[in-house]
Amino acid sequence: MSTSASETRVADAPAENWVDRWAPAPLRPYARLARLDRPIGTWLLLLPCWWSIALAAGGLPDFRLLVLFAAGAIVMRGAGCTFNDIVDRDFDGRVERTRSRPIPSGAVSVKQAWAFLVLQCLIGLAVLLALSPLAILLGISSLAIVAAYPFMKRITYWPQFVLGLAFNWGALMGYAAATDHLALAPVLLYLGSIAWTIGYDTIYAHQDKDDDALIGVKSTALRFGAATHRWMWMFYGAMSITLVAVGISGALGPIYFAGIALAVAHLVWQIRSLDIDDSGRCLKLFRSNRDFGLIVFAAIAVDRIFI
Repeated sequence: MSTSASETRVADAPAENWVDRWAPAPLRPYARLARLDRPIGTWLLLLPCWWSIALAAGGLPDFRLLVLFAAGAIVMRGAGCTFNDIVDRDFDGRVERTRSRPIPSGAVSVKQAWAFLVLQCLIGLAVLLALSPLAILLGISSLAIVAAYPFMKRITYWPQFVLGLAFNWGALMGYAAATDHLALAPVLLYLGSIAWTIGYDTIYAHQDKDDDALIGVKSTALRFGAATHRWMWMFYGAMSITLVAVGISGALGPIYFAGIALAVAHLVWQIRSLDIDDSGRCLKLFRSNRDFGLIVFAAIAVDRIFI
């Protein structure tokens, strides 16, 4: 790889991120390939796991499981992004926001990316094997959805739905890891989180809608167009209603419902603040979903501790 390619900062990475500042130069392209310079995706993958771990707790959430799922989210989000970039390398080179990614920029070869993918998957497997039998089975069963996702934008305007299926699997796995069984509350949490993902990833997809339309890539941003706000009310509304149902089915108390009211207010703020033609605003609102997820986690965890 060329020195200039290896030093290229990815366009949508935060300025002065830790990878650009502190990671050793030879490792920077791989850290960027795993999106370590853009941790929001790891948070969005991790938070449904933490929600269900807290939901399963009779008090404090299991700290060991919180750490294991954090490690798993980092490596498996990295593996998913690596696979996605291998599959999408030709598309990425034709989109302004993604052409600086490691593979289209030449910082990492396709062969190197495959080797890095295998390494991340092996680490993820080690984490998975530390969980309960049901959680292991659930983790293995998610692989088909994860592998299918990068191809969905070629065939449907709803790739965000498939992303939701894959990205929120932890809402089932976290509960299963803590209890080795499933219940209605985590299933509801999973279903509601799919709607949440469709919402936030539609916001994200509006950054690329012009390039996507030119190269033939499909998304809910293109499907919804000027009606995006109406669709957002529906999907975020579904998530809000589901969170109430989770609280009822999971026997959560007033602290939880107070926290959920704050979380729902955050979703309303996102919709009311959204300008689908302002890429910077879309990215800011997309990233703010970490805060929404942390509010939900705090609502569940604090309620379980004190009630």
